[in-house]
Amino acid sequence: MPHPLLLEVNTRCWLRAWSDRLGHPVTLATAPEEDLVAWQKRGFTHVWLMGAWAAGPKARDLARAQPDLLALSAEAFGTAGAEQLVSSPYAVADFSVAEALGGAAALRRFRARLQRHGLGLVLDFVPNHLGLDHRWLRERTNLFVQSATPRPETFPVLHDGAARWVAHGKDPHFPAWIDTAQLDYRLADTRAAMTEALLSVASQCDGARCDTAMLLLHDVFDKNWRPFPAALPAPPDEFWAGAVSAVRRRQPGFLFIAEAYWDLEPRLHALGFDYVYDKKFLDHLARRDYPALQHHFRAVAGKFPPVRFLENHDEARIASLLTVPEQKAAALLLLAQPGLRLLHDGQIAGRQRRTPVQFARYWPETGNPEIAAFYERLLSLLPETAIGLGEMEFCRTGLPHCFAMKWQNGSGHLTLALVNLAPQRAEFQIREIEPGCGMANILRQTDSTWSWKDGSLHIALAGHGFEVLESRPAI
Repeated sequence: MPHPLLLEVNTRCWLRAWSDRLGHPVTLATAPEEDLVAWQKRGFTHVWLMGAWAAGPKARDLARAQPDLLALSAEAFGTAGAEQLVSSPYAVADFSVAEALGGAAALRRFRARLQRHGLGLVLDFVPNHLGLDHRWLRERTNLFVQSATPRPETFPVLHDGAARWVAHGKDPHFPAWIDTAQLDYRLADTRAAMTEALLSVASQCDGARCDTAMLLLHDVFDKNWRPFPAALPAPPDEFWAGAVSAVRRRQPGFLFIAEAYWDLEPRLHALGFDYVYDKKFLDHLARRDYPALQHHFRAVAGKFPPVRFLENHDEARIASLLTVPEQKAAALLLLAQPGLRLLHDGQIAGRQRRTPVQFARYWPETGNPEIAAFYERLLSLLPETAIGLGEMEFCRTGLPHCFAMKWQNGSGHLTLALVNLAPQRAEFQIREIEPGCGMANILRQTDSTWSWKDGSLHIALAGHGFEVLESRPAI
């Protein structure tokens, strides 16, 4: 199976951009075919529709009351900025497609169109919390973390004629998300209800990106919510083990992607996730700490299948952190990695400003034509190589800022991707390639060279330089 290449699309902003361009509302049912064709040609295997679920007015009003969001929307859109603020897509009101995006029927049609282009559909599953507009806050208040008395970061909810104070959703390292309500995974009823919600999500797509998946682990949850005692002891098994198994019984090939941090990635993989976030890849790269990146690659090899990225909706745009030459080298380094490679909406265009998830439109900017042309060339080239197929091996370069990735598939097709992340010229040799195997250059940065000498491959890469070399078996 090929290593997945996933495109994250900001669903609301993408459809709004098409609506503005065409002069009439565009939904998932009527989204132009040209984008789907382009995604297929660029080699993507899956499309993640970020933010497709229904949201509600309470979450929207809270977004419009936040001074930082109001300031950003005014910077982006002027005096009409507040109108471009909508609910966070992670304050889910219901795991059904928003009517403004076309509803459930439009999603089914869109998924079928993706499948005709050989693309799988990935949707969000937000397990830790629900939005303030979700009906369970009225109908099933018992499913949430709560207190009989007011507490910090709680809000009142009437239940059986009495007020209960429900906790807002929370990551222990940050203030609570005030547009959400925290589910209580110490309760069997909550686990059963959210397993059913996951089964519903899975029935609508081919894979799920599971938001903050590590927050549901027993020890993490207990530490986070110990000040709010549960009425009953928590079930002994981890939620994810049972929930993933329930989905796999119905859809054996369903793709599970975990957003995870804090060195908990191997645990989530062991509980059934196919791929798990590897945020440290981006952290080391953005800090230009190349020795740490080399060490990280060795440390995590074989421990979990990684999701690697240069940006996503939570992170700063990579174009705001790296120069154009650095971005090109980093893009090849990313795409030559094993595991799931993630590209973010706007990254291919070289956009520099991150669009907050509460925006209804993209941040207005044109991007960078040089970066856009480079990604088009790189993405059109990779499907012709062995990258993403078969097995990948890191070759030793002896230099902390130089990386050599050797891909080889079962038919003997070999591709060598070489990257120098530093600004200075670098020279090294590689011994993991058989001499005389007929290597040919298919992508290079100016002033980068290679040659055979004394039974090894000698490489000279320009600052921020790269090469892709190919060897194909004789037919």
